[in-house]
Amino acid sequence: MTFVQVIDCKTSRIDELNRLMDSWVEATQGKRTATHSIVGRDRTDATHVVEIVEFPSYDEAMENSRLPETGRIFQELVAACDQEPTFTDLDVLRDEQLNKIVVRNFFEEVANKRNFDAQDTLCTPDYQEHDPILPTGVIGLEESKAGNRQLHAALGPVVTIESLIAEGDQVSARFSFKGRHTGEFLGIDATGREFSATGQATFRCEGGRIAESWWNTDDLGLLRQLGVIKT
Repeated sequence: MTFVQVIDCKTSRIDELNRLMDSWVEATQGKRTATHSIVGRDRTDATHVVEIVEFPSYDEAMENSRLPETGRIFQELVAACDQEPTFTDLDVLRDEQLNKIVVRNFFEEVANKRNFDAQDTLCTPDYQEHDPILPTGVIGLEESKAGNRQLHAALGPVVTIESLIAEGDQVSARFSFKGRHTGEFLGIDATGREFSATGQATFRCEGGRIAESWWNTDDLGLLRQLGVIKT
């Protein structure tokens, strides 16, 4: 179970606090078990600082606390605070990356369920899609919906999400897909051949919707499997 530790302190020496954090990150390289750290300052009290540190589990957090580098930096941290910091230990009950949910829904609804009109709710009205295979390089929402209809009519792909990684307003997806070439695709008449390929896409989200996407798929490998390109 993921474990989170919240460190709450009062300090007027923010620069010193940042220096200590940088020193700890450098000193524990290759040793620390912490996976994510966020430091925030209270907008109503500039001396009130909260750090949230994430660990894969409580046991790994304890392993991290036993590092001599952690102990040394902690003593310096206490000295930099106006009063003794407080600690809150939390077992994470739920952890939702909301932007990952909308991207996952995009693949499930649009790619696998063929519900192309779902893009109207999953994407912003000014959605832009970038793909090097496109003649113009970039298209809008209606063009994307039409393109998806044509693509699925020709290839009938079934998509499997291999991994999703979220950072800030962006989500990176690694996926695989397979299908059969039963209709015209890129001017190529149906071959009836089965295929499987991989791809990667990055999505930028705004207000719970997808505002922009960048796609890269193994088009060369796909064309080889369709017999268009000989190896």
